[in-house]
Amino acid sequence: MRQMLNTLFVTTEDAYLSLEQENVVVNEGDRVMGRIPLRALESILCFSYKGASPALLGKCNEFGVSFAFYSPQGKYYGSVLGEANRNVLLRRRQYHMADDDNEVCSIAASFVMGKIFNARQVLERATRDHALRINVPRVKKQSARLLAALRELDDCQTADSVRGVEGDAAKCYFYAFDDLILTNKDDFYFEQRSRRPPMDRMNALLSFIYVLLSGDCRSALQGVGLDPYVGFLHTDRPGRSSLALDLVEELRPVFADRLALSLVNTHVVKAGDFEVRENGGTYLNDKGRKQVLSAWQKRKNEQIMHPFLKEKVPWGLVPYVQALLLARYIRGDMDAYPPMFWK
Repeated sequence: MRQMLNTLFVTTEDAYLSLEQENVVVNEGDRVMGRIPLRALESILCFSYKGASPALLGKCNEFGVSFAFYSPQGKYYGSVLGEANRNVLLRRRQYHMADDDNEVCSIAASFVMGKIFNARQVLERATRDHALRINVPRVKKQSARLLAALRELDDCQTADSVRGVEGDAAKCYFYAFDDLILTNKDDFYFEQRSRRPPMDRMNALLSFIYVLLSGDCRSALQGVGLDPYVGFLHTDRPGRSSLALDLVEELRPVFADRLALSLVNTHVVKAGDFEVRENGGTYLNDKGRKQVLSAWQKRKNEQIMHPFLKEKVPWGLVPYVQALLLARYIRGDMDAYPPMFWK
């Protein structure tokens, strides 16, 4: 149980939430984990199998506190919204901003700034931690190019120019990505990003983890009342959760890429965990998917210091924190959206 940004996060799998006067009470079996006044909350995100009492949900409706239900793994089930809930105004504001070229440019630049900053941090960390095992001059050169790309963002006047900077920065980052693979170089290598289908084991691993991260980002946005299909960096396309993909971008290098590299470099994932199909596409097999899913859940439980909140949170809650911050910005409660900068 954790309270952040006027939001109660309940992450204990067997927790049950009930009402006591005007307080939400979080119980684990016979133990009371905490009591929080409903008047102090804007929303509750519950990652528990047991859920909440009808009396509590009724009082949340009365007080305008949104209640979102998730599985313990982060799959979004649905929300209970009261008549006083502001989600309709939030979404109207989101749609209005998505039609405003200046707003689209500004928000897209924030996502890309987070992505490039974090990608550069991944490269810089590698030069510090593995200086004797990687081509440091080559990695440093790409890191310098990423720093230049960050500065270019300040001059971007359109969303298309932001997308151009993002595309060039991604090429610089992936140019050095193979250096970050420290072991099993015959089985795991990286020449360029390939999708639909991924053409080698490393791309297959990245694609699978990106799908997991995209699902968590989509669930996070749905839970805070935003439309995950209306984005800023990614344009609208039928069936594409564009805003979730926007949020993925800033988290991709530090959440997904670092996990993929760790799985390979520590021999958790091996060549036998993949299969090659007739079209040349490479995919994780059942055994490989189980290995990655297990590692994914462990990584989500690891604590990091959130740079904006200045407090420790599990990696698994980071998409939800960022979704809340984005909702606050869109609602007008913040002057700017603060990307997640990993340090």
